[in-house]
Amino acid sequence: MVKNLTEGAPLPLLFFFSMPMVVGNLFQQLYNMVDTAVVGKFVGEDAVAAVGSSFPIVFLSVAIAAGLSMGCNVVVSQLFGAGRIHEMKSTVSTAIISLSVLGLLIMGLGTLFAGPLLELLGTDPDIMADSQTYLQIYFGGAVFLFLYNTLNGIYNAQGDSRTPLVFLIISSLTNIVLDLLFVIRFNMGVAGVAWATLIAQGICAVASLVVMWVRMKRLPCEPERANEKVALFHMVAVKRIAQIGLPSMLQQSLVSLSMMMMQGLVNSYGKILVAGYTAATKIDTLAMLPNMNFSNAMSSYTAQNIGAGKYDRVKQGLRACLFMVVVFSLLITVIIFLFGDQLLSLFLDPGDTSGALGYGLSYMHTVSLFYILMGLLFVSNGMLRGSGDMAAFTLSSMANLFSRVGIAYALAYLTPLGVSAIWWSIPAGWAVGALVSLLRVRSGKWARKAIGD
Repeated sequence: MVKNLTEGAPLPLLFFFSMPMVVGNLFQQLYNMVDTAVVGKFVGEDAVAAVGSSFPIVFLSVAIAAGLSMGCNVVVSQLFGAGRIHEMKSTVSTAIISLSVLGLLIMGLGTLFAGPLLELLGTDPDIMADSQTYLQIYFGGAVFLFLYNTLNGIYNAQGDSRTPLVFLIISSLTNIVLDLLFVIRFNMGVAGVAWATLIAQGICAVASLVVMWVRMKRLPCEPERANEKVALFHMVAVKRIAQIGLPSMLQQSLVSLSMMMMQGLVNSYGKILVAGYTAATKIDTLAMLPNMNFSNAMSSYTAQNIGAGKYDRVKQGLRACLFMVVVFSLLITVIIFLFGDQLLSLFLDPGDTSGALGYGLSYMHTVSLFYILMGLLFVSNGMLRGSGDMAAFTLSSMANLFSRVGIAYALAYLTPLGVSAIWWSIPAGWAVGALVSLLRVRSGKWARKAIGD
């Protein structure tokens, strides 16, 4: 159901808007974790490392899809907040068509270049075959990835975070069942978890498309344009989406690039560290979800309120989101320190504290101390993105990522820290990026004309 984010107290409004996103992404990460846990328990640590080595490349496709869908999210939010429903409908259909075509292109390129990309990352020869198999099957479902991300952005733009939650729950449960069936029953190994992911994403994407099509048919346009035909594809909509989507895609792609560079550093220490790092990043990604979704909620909230001309409400929403960041970050940090070894033992040998498990614990205990810093970066960037201030958003993101990679390599090779430099570089990057973003927010220069004008 569509929801107007321009009215009501910001704190409860943002909390109840973001919680379905958090739960939905928990389910999404749950089946990613099940992928890793199933291959770890029933195939072996080499299989965990194979899936982990593929992840930075997988994330690149996700980055492109998520970045472009964010462009759709901001433009649809601003048009919806301004009550320009006719233009919003044309934007929705344009986004679905154009990003689906791009998904097909990525599907072909990713399948073709999976092997060379893995070689570029210095993937261990022992896990190369499994890594390539996983990656090629995954890219076979790229069109579903792009379609779902686009539709998820549209739902959130309309203030609806509950409908995507339903689809993600169904998709996650389907993925888990197929993981167990393909790997345990049919002995398909790494290929089994890849096929399970592809099928689950396909179901989720198609169901989302059907519901969105019905919703757009039923949603009335403004009275003065009620009898006008809605264009299925419009270049004005493409231009508006690109204004936000391309910088967002660049930012997400830089995230992926930095992950590839970090993965190359991790790979240089051998497959034991790769397994520990992979397991730790699975937990870490799960722990980041509240702050990531507060950021997404802040983007939709900011865009709708700017579309409605309510700039003071944007500042109120930022304060509410930052309060939620502090509360959730502290809670998650405590959980990780109390139960980190049990969480890692879902993927790794629980008795091997000197090997992969030890690396994973060191990573988690270091990074989790700075989740508040990460939240400050994410939420302030969410506000900048929702306002359309993409230059500042991109600058903050680049400052975070490039400083992280530079610090990791410098500390790893020039100091006694060794492998621990990899995890210390992460909060250092958050600090640099957050400083850039918060200075821009404080300046007030983010306030600008809505994209849809």
